[in-house]
Amino acid sequence: MKEYTNFDAVGLASLVQTGQVEANELVEASIARAEEVNPGLNAIVKERYDRARKEAKERRFQNEAFAGVPLLLKNLSHTIQGEPITAGSALLSHRIAQRDSHFVSRLKRAGFMMTGFTNTPEFGLKNITEPKVYGPSRNPWGEAFSPGGSSGGAAAAVAARIVPIAAASDGGGSIRIPASFTNLVGLKPTRGRIPVGPGVGRQWQGAAIDFVLSRSMRDSARVLDELQVYQKEAAFHTPIYEGSFEKQMAKAEKRNLRIAWNDRSPVGTPVSEAAKQAVRQVVRWLEAEGHYIEECGPDIEGTTLMEQYYTMNAGEMAALLSSIERDLGRSVTREDVEVETWLLRHLGDRLSAASYASSLSAWDQAKARMVRFQDTFDLYITPTTAFSAPRVGELTPTHNEVERLYESVEKSTEQLFEAVYEMFLPSLTYSPFTQLANMTGLPAISLPVYKTFEGMPLGVQVMTQAGQEHRLLQLGWQLEQSPLWEGG
Repeated sequence: MKEYTNFDAVGLASLVQTGQVEANELVEASIARAEEVNPGLNAIVKERYDRARKEAKERRFQNEAFAGVPLLLKNLSHTIQGEPITAGSALLSHRIAQRDSHFVSRLKRAGFMMTGFTNTPEFGLKNITEPKVYGPSRNPWGEAFSPGGSSGGAAAAVAARIVPIAAASDGGGSIRIPASFTNLVGLKPTRGRIPVGPGVGRQWQGAAIDFVLSRSMRDSARVLDELQVYQKEAAFHTPIYEGSFEKQMAKAEKRNLRIAWNDRSPVGTPVSEAAKQAVRQVVRWLEAEGHYIEECGPDIEGTTLMEQYYTMNAGEMAALLSSIERDLGRSVTREDVEVETWLLRHLGDRLSAASYASSLSAWDQAKARMVRFQDTFDLYITPTTAFSAPRVGELTPTHNEVERLYESVEKSTEQLFEAVYEMFLPSLTYSPFTQLANMTGLPAISLPVYKTFEGMPLGVQVMTQAGQEHRLLQLGWQLEQSPLWEGG
């Protein structure tokens, strides 16, 4: 199918629904595109092409929303029964999924054809995708650059038009950061909107959520319609949105919005002029559309909040590796995992239950402050990332840096915590704006509205109140019709 790369997912589904193409033709087109471009990108780390071919030929569609559309899953938690899922770690090379995740089950029900799994950093811990076990993913906008992370393989696959949509997840910006770096739409829904489990209910204490990366607003809106759920057993719930996100998206707000914007890093790190310009051009456009605009931000101390985020990371990693040790019947050594995993595990082993509880309390306080801020403002706009994509290897610690990090394990807990913060600081400098939405559970979206002088993409992030994703989709749809839009 020569025109395959010209269509978004909604467009491809329409071709199947109207009998113009068969699902197996779309699967073959996606495989052909992958074989053409994936050797240079390393976006896909596990193929399931033969299974996808068989499933596409055997399935009888009944007007499913995404009938026959090829899709890639993320090699982190998007499990298919009987298939490997390694989370980007050699430590889990033996791991075979015992069942489909609820998220994958919903994607299947929507009509998607799963053609493989995409690259991710070890345990999804970084905003770049350069796991030792698979090697780095590369950015279709320049193969010397990273597509971001942790959904970097997914972003590279969509940007290279291997698939129109790829499954992704976001625990600190892992959908929005790659979207910014690769010119895609990256929505992080409200906490509790998307199915979780089985077996996992909190997903990084509510910070992480599954969704997709796409090239069009209507694709993201329709996926949200298909995936939103009220799941009784889940730890967090968001009321079902009555109506259709896709249909509501094209309807203009009946009133002018109150919009806050800020282009200063919440942790005091530098922000590029390009990222500032990206925000300001959107702000000027919104002001011309009649909306009330004010430069301000919530009263939240970003550095302290990030320390509480790393406390969660450490606790989660300690619990995960302890569970893996029980399964393996042996201790995990530093040779088994990457340095970031090793340090977080040791920090998590040392932190007290009191410090962990205090960190989650800080998350709740940040949520309360955001709610008060949102009593005044409908939308909050920032850069998605402070810079365009880093070069591959730029954020990977050198051999000497790694050795110094290993030495910090022998030091005091306070010194180890400082080492963890410093270890992630180069990455945080690139993406200081995204974690707030994860810690508060609020919806946020990265929109492809800017390119740097060198031609590299940069996204703008928009946040809104819990359960109000339709506002993000409406704004994105309006920008999609405007001269500012760079995606597509």
